[in-house]
Amino acid sequence: ERRTGELPGADGTGEVGLEAGEAGTQLAVRLMLKLRHDRIDKVRFQVFGCGFTIAACAAAAELADGLRLPEALNLTPARVDALLEGLPAERDYCADLAIAALHSAVRSVGVSGTLTSVLCPAEQEQGAMISPEHPVYRLLMESPPGDFAPEDRHFLACVLSMAISEPSSSAASLGLSDAQFSDLLTCGFPAVDIQALRCLDGSVGEAPPEINEEILAILLSHMPEEPSMMSRLLPRILAARAAHPGHLWTAMGLFDRPQLSAAIRGHLPSLAEANSQGMRWKRYLFKQLCDASGAMLCKAPNCGVCSDYALCFAPEETHD
Repeated sequence: ERRTGELPGADGTGEVGLEAGEAGTQLAVRLMLKLRHDRIDKVRFQVFGCGFTIAACAAAAELADGLRLPEALNLTPARVDALLEGLPAERDYCADLAIAALHSAVRSVGVSGTLTSVLCPAEQEQGAMISPEHPVYRLLMESPPGDFAPEDRHFLACVLSMAISEPSSSAASLGLSDAQFSDLLTCGFPAVDIQALRCLDGSVGEAPPEINEEILAILLSHMPEEPSMMSRLLPRILAARAAHPGHLWTAMGLFDRPQLSAAIRGHLPSLAEANSQGMRWKRYLFKQLCDASGAMLCKAPNCGVCSDYALCFAPEETHD
């Protein structure tokens, strides 16, 4: 039985991360319960988040089905993780979200049918992680130009600066093969001493966050018919950086959010056209994934009247 979607006449409803105006909170979950006698008879959930969160909610719903309310309150994220045979370490919080929504729904039962909401720990609205004075950025940008346009050199210098500071290989941090990474450096920064760059590399052999292959497929579907090198590299870089927490432009090391939109308009124009309302890019990509799965959470018939507008749309950019 499918457990996604609405549950009319729910006896209890719990939400996580859905308070109006809480821009930057973690992924949003709603879970609904209907009782029969003193047991949970039906469970439904809605998710505005990644595939791991959807899976965690499905697992929590399966575990809760048929339980008495006190038993449901005893369910833990570890039980969800065990049912899924282990979430990736960087996605452990998905089980926390699912259980928090379940417990919230249970506690709302009998309280005049009211919905109970709790907030996830907020992700801080971080500013730019890379500045013009960053040593890798300076090394790259002060080198003689290669084949890329100046704005693309800046873009790549930012993402390279972020990748080199992380505890995994720079190529893996950008979702690129070694050959693709070498081509990027050769074409974009041909005079840079690769060995000098590697001396600044913070790699200690850790694996980067796992790329969501469905998100990558969405991005690759927008590659132009005759792609430039940037058009070929950008979907993989975007997918890799979208696997990191926080806002996508921050995870890419850019100076501000409009630089990300400009790069997408320039090299993946059909993607920019598809996101015509200017939704935050990570939100937009995961919304496409959730639409396809049938587990999307949207609380209003259109974005303009939704209380979660600030979660999805950035005030820093305006769109026609």
